[in-house]
Amino acid sequence: MKVYQIRIKLYLLKDIMAQDVQIMLTRFIDKSLFAKENLGKLHNTNTYKNYCYDLLSPLEKDKIYKKGKIYTLTIRTIDEDMAEFFYEVCPNINTREFKGLTAEKRVLPRKIIEFIYTLTPMIIKAENGYWKNCMSQEEFEQRFIINLTKKINNFKGDINDKDEINIEKFYSTIEFLNKTPVPMKYKNIKLLGDKVRLAVLDDEKSQEMAYLSLGVGLGEMNSRGAGFVNYRWL
Repeated sequence: MKVYQIRIKLYLLKDIMAQDVQIMLTRFIDKSLFAKENLGKLHNTNTYKNYCYDLLSPLEKDKIYKKGKIYTLTIRTIDEDMAEFFYEVCPNINTREFKGLTAEKRVLPRKIIEFIYTLTPMIIKAENGYWKNCMSQEEFEQRFIINLTKKINNFKGDINDKDEINIEKFYSTIEFLNKTPVPMKYKNIKLLGDKVRLAVLDDEKSQEMAYLSLGVGLGEMNSRGAGFVNYRWL
């Protein structure tokens, strides 16, 4: 397994509020996917998409991305073909908000990971909205561990998505970095999530899970911009 990172330079065609940029980046990525028939079908399929992405960088202090400036969009994936696709196609995609310019691609090295932490809110969908309204922290942790385990099993082809999953923590501690829920716009609603930091265990399986999270994100809705993970090596 390799995690591919593609960094795309985008020229802004209009001012964008930071709270709106996630939806507009999703629109940009979706347009690139529909440039290739089978990836367009993937977008409409209920399956693991195997990619995730961050907000634009650098973040403006006044939380307004400026028309006429160039920013960087970071996409990560564990799919080599998809990485090559993003690298080749995204610089040629234009939307109402963005003009693609250039891209660079690399493989994230395999080193011992000490911490991983989410840069965009990790979303766990629940019947009553925000997870704290209807589940314990233990249940919350089980949900994202099961989700990540299914992603790695799906990648390896080891297990059916409906089979029972053994819940094994790959971290020693979890720290919530937000005092109040972090909102994320999705269609006409706001989803509430959390930014977390996990201290990763140093055994081989835990390190593999942490490395995978860099390419697919933590939690749900990663192809919509949620749960993008950064890391600190030991």
